[in-house]
Amino acid sequence: MPINYARRLTGRQRAAASNRQLGVVLAFVAGAANAGGFVAVGQYTSHMTGIVSAMADNLAIGALGLVLAGGGALAAFVAGAACCAIMINYARRRQMHGEYAFPLLLEAVLLLCFGVLGAWLADIDVLVLPATVTLLCFMMGLQNAVITKLSSAEIRTTHITGIVTDIGIELGKAVYWNAGQAAAPPVAANRPRLRLLCALALAFFGGGLLGALGFARIGYLATVPLALLLVLMAIVPVLDDLKARAALLR
Repeated sequence: MPINYARRLTGRQRAAASNRQLGVVLAFVAGAANAGGFVAVGQYTSHMTGIVSAMADNLAIGALGLVLAGGGALAAFVAGAACCAIMINYARRRQMHGEYAFPLLLEAVLLLCFGVLGAWLADIDVLVLPATVTLLCFMMGLQNAVITKLSSAEIRTTHITGIVTDIGIELGKAVYWNAGQAAAPPVAANRPRLRLLCALALAFFGGGLLGALGFARIGYLATVPLALLLVLMAIVPVLDDLKARAALLR
C-alpha cells in the first residue's frame, strides 16, 4: 500500500473520498470478523440488535445465564466504543497524526489475540465461548466508533440495517414520479451516496463470505490477513507520530 495513500486513508487530515474508501474496507473487515466469528463460536457479534433482543427473550423464559452473557457482550461493545473515544480524543488534543490509526492498530492486535485465544482454548468450550464473544464485541464497538467519529456519523460498518434502509430511501427517491409537480422541488436520489451505500453492503457481504470460508477451512489463522490489512492501513500515521516524538527527544 503506497505510503501517501495510507497516510490519507487513516491520518488526521480527512477527506470525503478517504472516509468512503476506509468505510468500505472496514465494512469488509467487519463482515469477515462477524461471519468468521459465527463459524468459530456460533454467535454474531457485530450488531447489538440481535443480542439485546435475545436478552429480552431469554429473560422472558428465565434463562438468566444467557441474559448475563448477552449483557456481557453488550457491555464489551460499549467498552470498545468508549476505548476508541478515549484514544481519539487523547491523540486529537496532542495533534497526533494517528488520531484514527491508533484504534485500528489496536483492533489488528485484538484480531490476532482472537486467533491465538481461539486456537489455544478451542478444546475448552466453557472458556472459549465467553472470552471470544467478549473480545469480538469489544473489537466491533471499537471499529464502529472509529468510522462514526471520522465520518461524523455518516458511515457505519459493523451492521447494515441502516445501510439497507438508506438504500431503499434513495431508490424510492430515484423512481419517484415528478411529473405534474412543477411548483415543488423535484425529488431526486443522491446517487453518490447510493453508490457508497451499495459498496458498503457489498463489502460487508463479501467479507462475510470470505470470513466464513476462511474460518471453515483454515480456522483461526483466517484472522491473520484481516489483522495485516488493518496494520497496513494504520501503520503510516503511527510511524509519523513516532518519528515526530523521536525528533523532539533529540
